[in-house]
Amino acid sequence: MERFRDKYFGNKAFYRRIVLMMLPIMIQNAITNFVGMLDNIMVGRLGTLEMSGVSIINTLVSVYNSCIFGAVSGVGIFTVEYYGEGNEEGVRNSFRFKLLFALTLVVLAIIVFLTAGDSLIVLYLEGKGNPADAAQILQFGKQYLNISLIGLVPHALTQAYSSTLRECNKVMPPMAAGLTAMAVKLVLNYLLIFGSLGMPRLGVAGAAVSVVISRFVELAVVAVWVRRNSNEVRSMTAVFRSLRIPRTLRADMIRKSIPLMLNETLFAGGLAFLVQCYTTRDLNVVAAISISNTFYNLLSVTFRATGTAIGIMIGQLLGIRAFERAKKEALKMIVFAVMIGAAVGLVYIGIAFAAPKLYNITAEVQYIARNLLLVQALFMPVNAALNSAYYVVRAGGDTLLTMFLDCGLLFLFQAVPDFLLSRFTGIRIIPLYFCVQCGLILKLAVNLYFVRKNGWVHTLVTENSED
Repeated sequence: MERFRDKYFGNKAFYRRIVLMMLPIMIQNAITNFVGMLDNIMVGRLGTLEMSGVSIINTLVSVYNSCIFGAVSGVGIFTVEYYGEGNEEGVRNSFRFKLLFALTLVVLAIIVFLTAGDSLIVLYLEGKGNPADAAQILQFGKQYLNISLIGLVPHALTQAYSSTLRECNKVMPPMAAGLTAMAVKLVLNYLLIFGSLGMPRLGVAGAAVSVVISRFVELAVVAVWVRRNSNEVRSMTAVFRSLRIPRTLRADMIRKSIPLMLNETLFAGGLAFLVQCYTTRDLNVVAAISISNTFYNLLSVTFRATGTAIGIMIGQLLGIRAFERAKKEALKMIVFAVMIGAAVGLVYIGIAFAAPKLYNITAEVQYIARNLLLVQALFMPVNAALNSAYYVVRAGGDTLLTMFLDCGLLFLFQAVPDFLLSRFTGIRIIPLYFCVQCGLILKLAVNLYFVRKNGWVHTLVTENSED
């Protein structure tokens, strides 16, 4: 018994280290997702059709957001190295490249949404239901999309600014900008969606206007901070005097950033594809999926933060060549994540019965949403273990393997079965959703295999250190 406890469970100091690492990450993400939940509820108070239109656009835009995030994160590898060696011109060039890269992606995204927006929305309206309802959902979606497109530009620029600041150890300005933007969006939602305090009642359009304004506010906060604190971030000043970037450096940045951008984009695209397959069952599924995903995002911040902390802690152990300790602690960390997931799952069961009642939706949508939430509660421990195992393997730095574990397994074990079951069987939404979630078990098995194989146990640094 003693050996079992020593193998799978740590001491107080061990858990203290994890908790202290995960708490700041969890709090920041929890605030973001809590505001997102309130935003979702406000739109949901308008009605099922309005909520469905907005949720479809948010699903599509999330793919673009992931693409931008992956692009700037890939270039950020250079930013970190340049900042570490004190090369201000190098940081300046990487920042320039982020801005240009992000704006290029914005132009492409706007072209796609303007030319194919209707077709993309219609993909989510193939389920059984009243054709008149589908037509209204399409109109609400188009209304929300046409206004939201304006906000893509400031969002892309903000990502370039914020990522560069974080990579230069300036984490507070991006956080302050994000919190300010969320507060603005929340207030404007209340004023413009419902026409409160004498403001016009704009409904779905009001939600879109709130998003756009909050995006510009976020950009203004970080840009003004950089302008006023140029002595602290000299490498981010004088950026616009010239947009020239050395050709060799430009090629290196493209080569390094494309794989990470593809990984983030494909993963988000895979999730969007899953939702599209679910919606072929019934139009009511669109709103129900939006509700279940909103609350999942809120509560999953616990084990997601745990996974991020695990990746950092394992990476640090690998960096000092503490290989045996890393292998032992990795297993204990995964077990800890499972316990977190199980606790969250129990709380989630209660939420499953209460959350759908917060929305102005039909009884059928409430029924579907409640059952989707219950299925998610059942798989919370699996998701927690999967997330932590993935971060353990990723700490070893094998980008191709982590891309396979992240995107490859999503398509192999979930997207393909979802497509086949939704297109070639008459299975209803709840059994379909359960079957697709079972793919998480297969994904976990593969991830645990690579954890136990210990191929990730190596260092990326060249310095010699003792265990």
